[in-house]
Amino acid sequence: MNESTRAASAAPPATLSAAAPPAVTSGAASRAPIAITLGDACGIGPEIVLKAFATGLPAPCVVVGDADFLAREAARLGLALDVRPVTQAAPGAPGSVAVIDATALPPDLVAGSVDARAGEAAFRCIERAARMALAGEARAVVTAPISKEAMHLAGHRFPGHTELLAELAGGVPVRMMLANDELRTVLVTIHLALRDALDALSEPGIVETIVIADRALRRAGIAAPRIAVAGVNPHAGEGGAFGREEIEIVGPAVRRACAMGIDARGPFAPDTVFMRARGFAEFDVVIAMYHDQGLIPVKYLGLDAGVNITIGLPFVRTSPDHGTAFDIAGRPGPDGHGLADPRSLLAAVAQAERLAR
Repeated sequence: MNESTRAASAAPPATLSAAAPPAVTSGAASRAPIAITLGDACGIGPEIVLKAFATGLPAPCVVVGDADFLAREAARLGLALDVRPVTQAAPGAPGSVAVIDATALPPDLVAGSVDARAGEAAFRCIERAARMALAGEARAVVTAPISKEAMHLAGHRFPGHTELLAELAGGVPVRMMLANDELRTVLVTIHLALRDALDALSEPGIVETIVIADRALRRAGIAAPRIAVAGVNPHAGEGGAFGREEIEIVGPAVRRACAMGIDARGPFAPDTVFMRARGFAEFDVVIAMYHDQGLIPVKYLGLDAGVNITIGLPFVRTSPDHGTAFDIAGRPGPDGHGLADPRSLLAAVAQAERLAR
């Protein structure tokens, strides 16, 4: 199952995580709605966005997408929603979906397929939402899942949301944080092949990750963050028996961070450090060296409550902790409303509202 959002049971929204505060903090910006992007139109993004509105959102929101497409999708799902375009970022009344048209989707898109036209539309929605946040027209951005392959086919060669948003924000250094109500993890390297990720590890990169994580947690209200740093190799290298990255790269980075006044510890064995942060509450966050090392522990705890947070941006950005789920996109469920579950999106909106507040 392609990271579908079907879950066995309900789960509460993720608890406190972290992101940089919005760039604009005026009264108008604080009253602005949250901008939700459409995501890849061939995936479950449109479905979970509409279901979130039908369920009831925890904050005022506006969708950045295509009103005509969403109206057709609402009719297909049998959702009694009044989908209408708006020219300014203002949420609609209960039972309505206000949409800022950032793109025009063709009517012949096939659900569950990789289509460059959907990739181009997804890019345009992200770009528009980021500009709204930077201008104070949106208090935060919540992004529905995209297909990197479709976006690449459209000519936008970004590894994912994180790197694209960093460029749109002026090339600021950012990191990906995955969080739920039990565990937080921040990644040193993100969307790289494993071999390339290992080659990309450096002492300055790890130090920068620790600094960004520490600042983000402090902004989120944790006065003295306790940061665990995972090793790269089994048993954190076992004193060099299984690799020297911990001795030559990771360990020196931890010591540099400590010299800066940050409570960073490690490197710890990767197979136990997440348990120590979650079950024994020794740490507030775990710094992971590469994508799957950090994401597997969080996603194993449940896709429905996990939230992806970009830390380091000049505005708040969150997203569901799952992908496009092409395998269930467009398929009818037992109730006729489709198979996709909006709970992770609702958790992302709730998290964005807390952080933007």
